[in-house]
Amino acid sequence: MAFRKAFQVACGIAGTAAVVVAAAATTQRRGEGRVEAAAVSWSPSSPLEQRTAAVWDSNWDKREPISLMKPNKKNKDDTEDFTAQLENYKVKATRHIFLIRHSQYNLSASTDKERSLTSLGREQAELTGQRLASLGLNYDVLIHSSMTRAKETATIISKYLPGLEMMSCDLLREGAPIEPVPPVSHWKPEAMYHEDGARIEAAFRRYIHRADLKQENDSYEIIVCHANVIRYFVCRALQFPPEGWLRMCLNNGSITWLTIRPNGRVALRTLGDTGFMPPDKLSR
Repeated sequence: MAFRKAFQVACGIAGTAAVVVAAAATTQRRGEGRVEAAAVSWSPSSPLEQRTAAVWDSNWDKREPISLMKPNKKNKDDTEDFTAQLENYKVKATRHIFLIRHSQYNLSASTDKERSLTSLGREQAELTGQRLASLGLNYDVLIHSSMTRAKETATIISKYLPGLEMMSCDLLREGAPIEPVPPVSHWKPEAMYHEDGARIEAAFRRYIHRADLKQENDSYEIIVCHANVIRYFVCRALQFPPEGWLRMCLNNGSITWLTIRPNGRVALRTLGDTGFMPPDKLSR
């Protein structure tokens, strides 16, 4: 028995040491530079404060109650009055955001107008529309990228959600949000990330945030756009490194469901769900 216990302890120490050595040795080459990963000293028995990889920014969308108050009202000297005022700036509703990737389209076309949905793509959009309708939710709006494939996908989905308001937005167009890590084999000029990234970040700030103060009831919103945009949105909303956006794969017509609560907490309920499609209808 004593031997077994000593063996288990030794294995535990060796395992932890292996993690530390492996993490410390991890490096990444990029261009002429060299980035070395910091040594990781985490083990299952480490205190919680040592295991926290990053601190959650509760004011990530700049909608914490104190951020919404006018400067002349931020008088903390009168604690009772300040607390009462703060209550008036607390969000009441939860936002549910459904991020839909467009369906399959004609990849061989040279212009956006010609990149219309294929016959399979139209079938996928029908299935996605049916799935959204089957959830029995009272959707508030359907926003779509102004690119042809997203617009056509949204139009087909809207058949299953009669009366739902539709809006087009240029900010949601496909692009390269930020240089991915690890880097991709095909080269893109830095200017593309510089320009597309600013636009896609602007789209994130416009659409991904907690509810407005005037919103009394929970909302259900649909955004039909593109894989790169959705992947970037997910990383940003969960406060994961945005450079990791390319590590996720999304099928055509897939559903990604984000929930943003009044306190700013974000939950990813589904990522790229296409379980409602038959296997022969799937594509990427």
